Amino acid sequence: MRKNILWALVVVASALIQTTWLDVIRLQGVLPDLTLLLVLYFAMFHGEERAMFTGLLAGLYQDVAGNSLLGHHIVCHVLVGFWVARLAHRLITEHPAVKVGVVLCAGVVHGTLYTCIQYVLTPDMSALHAIFATVLPGAFYTALVTPVVFLVLARSLRFDEEAFQGGAP
Repeated sequence: MRKNILWALVVVASALIQTTWLDVIRLQGVLPDLTLLLVLYFAMFHGEERAMFTGLLAGLYQDVAGNSLLGHHIVCHVLVGFWVARLAHRLITEHPAVKVGVVLCAGVVHGTLYTCIQYVLTPDMSALHAIFATVLPGAFYTALVTPVVFLVLARSLRFDEEAFQGGAP
């Protein structure tokens, strides 16, 4: 039970940081996607179910806090989380370069999927410009901060069973 409460608090806190304080590290109008990193962390190390629930909760918060219709971030996070979790079964995800590569590819897929959804709703937007101006730099920036964020998550989210079953830590 404590594990699930800790998980929910971390997801909500990261979504809150993503929508408020992360503007401090904005470079050329691009931000790293902290909630996507959280979804990918759980996808790589805790499986599809945890990744999809993380995507649901983080996407719901981003949709409510942002200026988009309800469901856009949810769909993108859940789909990318599921695909990465399925792919992680086949990869050696302990190497930092593999983690960064997976995050880079997932960031591009996530951003492209979100841009396609936006394009369907507003066909007058320039989808290719959005992909090249924000999606690719954003995915690259997110991939750059991956080792630090994953290290912080691994150290702070001790999901080992004896720590949560009342045993000695």
